[in-house]
Amino acid sequence: MDYRGILEVVSSVKKDYEQKQTKKTMILDALLLYTLVTGIVQFLYVVFVGTFPFNSFLSSFICHVGLFALGVSLRLQLTGRDGDFKATSPERAFADFSFCALVLFFVVVSFMG
Repeated sequence: MDYRGILEVVSSVKKDYEQKQTKKTMILDALLLYTLVTGIVQFLYVVFVGTFPFNSFLSSFICHVGLFALGVSLRLQLTGRDGDFKATSPERAFADFSFCALVLFFVVVSFMG
């Protein structure tokens, strides 16, 4: 198997991503990646270890899924190419994200008990 071709493609994609994206978008993408990986780790933990504190797992998993959805929505609002969200300013988009994330965290904490 030729790994050099795969490495060249990955290197090209990374270089193109770093040139075309802003620092804010990269930070948001890092948050999305962290949220996704943490949610997957929690799910694998429940699959292999068990679901003893089920409310805690469920609330945490819902928090990760919700935060991921809110983050994707924020990224679409900040980098939307087709003009759907151009009426929304970046400050307003971030304020909406912050308010919705705060409501999500309150719901998660109240669900945990």
